[in-house]
Amino acid sequence: MPLGLILGIGRAFRRKRTSSLDILSPKRAPRNYYKGKNCKPTGFHTRKGGYVVVQEKLPNYVVPDLTDFKLKPYVSQCPIVANTTEPSEPTK
Repeated sequence: MPLGLILGIGRAFRRKRTSSLDILSPKRAPRNYYKGKNCKPTGFHTRKGGYVVVQEKLPNYVVPDLTDFKLKPYVSQCPIVANTTEPSEPTK
């Protein structure tokens, strides 16, 4: 009897332990778990099926004034070939 108990405890320790870092999917989670798409909620659902948007939860982007900025916001699809003073070395 004590030998069977000791062997059972040994088998329990040899089993693969579930890591707390495993991917939690809605199928393995509690019933009310909703994974989402890695987005922050912007409001909450009401009892009647509506949705209330909370202004404090909306993203607020602060954009600086770029009127006299020298760089352009986009990269051209057709770059101009620039002449360099150093000759390029051929690759082997």
